[in-house]
Amino acid sequence: MEQFIPDIYQKSIYTIDYQKLWNRGIRCLLFDLDNTLVPASIHKANKKIKALFEELKEKGFTVILFSNSGKKRLKPFKDELEIDVLARARKPLAKHFLRVMKEYHFTVSEVAMIGDQLLTDVWGGNKVGITTILINPVSKKDFILTRFNRRIENRIIKKLRNNDLFIRGKYYD
Repeated sequence: MEQFIPDIYQKSIYTIDYQKLWNRGIRCLLFDLDNTLVPASIHKANKKIKALFEELKEKGFTVILFSNSGKKRLKPFKDELEIDVLARARKPLAKHFLRVMKEYHFTVSEVAMIGDQLLTDVWGGNKVGITTILINPVSKKDFILTRFNRRIENRIIKKLRNNDLFIRGKYYD
């Protein structure tokens, strides 16, 4: 069950203490897209996301959109936010996490994965040993596969809660 416990749990991408991450040596932030940054039905970044990403890049972070979605879905965000993307990441498989670290010359201690799902974002990041940050989904609407994953995720969260390992809504960093 420990493979599903995020290192950090925050309400949203806006409540994460990025300075604390920088101080810990994190230099690369992998962001999930759907229900982490925007609902799945939205096809462009809002001003608040743009401002956050500009600030993160100014601080020196390498910011990468790391999503299981395809290139067509990610392209508007890549262009608008002026960031790199990795489409069809196939989270929770380790392959593309390792690829990013190799291509960008980062070690596991320098990378953090930020996302809204235990079964893809957290589990995948934990498999390779990077810092994992779980946030609450920005929307209740999910893709069909994600709805299935949420059912499994809810069972996992219940077991974690019963063992005092993770409690939804009890944020920590």
